[in-house]
Amino acid sequence: MEQSNKSNNPNTNGNEYFVIKAKDNGVHVIGLTRGQDTRFHHTEKLDKGEVMIAQFTEHTSAVKVRGKALIMTKYGTIDTEE
Repeated sequence: MEQSNKSNNPNTNGNEYFVIKAKDNGVHVIGLTRGQDTRFHHTEKLDKGEVMIAQFTEHTSAVKVRGKALIMTKYGTIDTEE
């Protein structure tokens, strides 16, 4: 009998989540597409204290953060001011 690698975990595509916390008003989070032409496909604006939980998908290959924010991943925390 073959076992499935899928579990009750909603993150079944294997992509890790990351967290962006705005340290100031007007932080822009921009999702960039995959493929031959990298394009903006989604933007969000966060105000001070707001948190966004995101992940890379089959459509999103990169994220650009513009403004003062903390970006938290399983690899550590990045402060955009440093």
